[in-house]
Amino acid sequence: MRRKEISASSTSKSPSQSEHSALNSKSVLTILLLAALIALPYLSSEYVVQVIVLPVLILGLAGLGLNILTGYTGQISLGSGGFMAVGAYATYALAVHGGITFFPLAILFAGLITGFTGWLFGLPSIRIKGFYVMVTSLAAQFFFEWLFLKFPWFYNYGDVPTISLPPMSLFGFEIDSSYIVKYYFTLAVVVFLTWIASNLINSHIGRNWMAIRDMDTAAGVIGIDSKKYKSLAFSVSAFFLGTAGALWGLIFLGTTSVGSFQIDRSFQILFIIIIGGMSSIRGNYIGAAFIFLLPLVIDYFAKTFIGETVSPGLLSNFQKFLFGVMIIIFLIKEPEGLDRLVRQFILKLKVGRA
Repeated sequence: MRRKEISASSTSKSPSQSEHSALNSKSVLTILLLAALIALPYLSSEYVVQVIVLPVLILGLAGLGLNILTGYTGQISLGSGGFMAVGAYATYALAVHGGITFFPLAILFAGLITGFTGWLFGLPSIRIKGFYVMVTSLAAQFFFEWLFLKFPWFYNYGDVPTISLPPMSLFGFEIDSSYIVKYYFTLAVVVFLTWIASNLINSHIGRNWMAIRDMDTAAGVIGIDSKKYKSLAFSVSAFFLGTAGALWGLIFLGTTSVGSFQIDRSFQILFIIIIGGMSSIRGNYIGAAFIFLLPLVIDYFAKTFIGETVSPGLLSNFQKFLFGVMIIIFLIKEPEGLDRLVRQFILKLKVGRA
């Protein structure tokens, strides 16, 4: 009997050991994923890198920006597309009118400008809640669409209200010289900002955001300044969205306009965090991959098994219908989104190996 107890105690793990093992597994998976992303341009085609992986990374970053505001702080926003437009147009203006041709510096200043803009539009959230915050963000969306079309200064007085990536440098390289340069720069920005977001969320700032989300009044009772942290969430969220907007408009698209950042873009970012998982960093990239790749998959299967008989309009309507059904299902059945399903799958694999 004594021997069995000793055997059981030697094979069982303490909570600290289990937590340490989980952290090690997470670190290994993160390193492997980063290694795969770094090696990707040399292992796959230009199409995979530039048309599939690059936009998924940028949309995942935009989802992370919205998730900070909506998932972690509980402030619903429909102005994501507008703040992405601010980032893109601010980067272009800084390069063309401000003479800042070093792209990392231009995109940093553009992010700070967008963050300040987010702080301004977040001021009403100090006194209003819920639906009214969403209406305020929607007003910001339509205001930015009007602003960038109304004043030709934003598109350098061109005949067409579009902006293109101007000649800009990146540590001795032309940013527009190669898709590999674009990819590695985008990957570096996404990894760095994701690391910053992870540290923010795991700090006292993130804990205060979540306290405000869960119970605004109770957070005030225990001494959390709701006004301060709500404004901070709007600023940080807008900074991330502005950076993602600059990458989307000038790196991925190359030439863009207000049409790339309309209300449908805001809904797309919102769908990313709903399907990927609220209050989840990894879920933003899972949701972005799902949202961006699903139309490509549907189009591929339609052409392969049905042929050219299906009209593009019908496919587009089917995609919208499918997104709507999935959002309803996730909101009701799986509020934590695809991220929870991925976590359960990884856990089953670990249990199976054990």
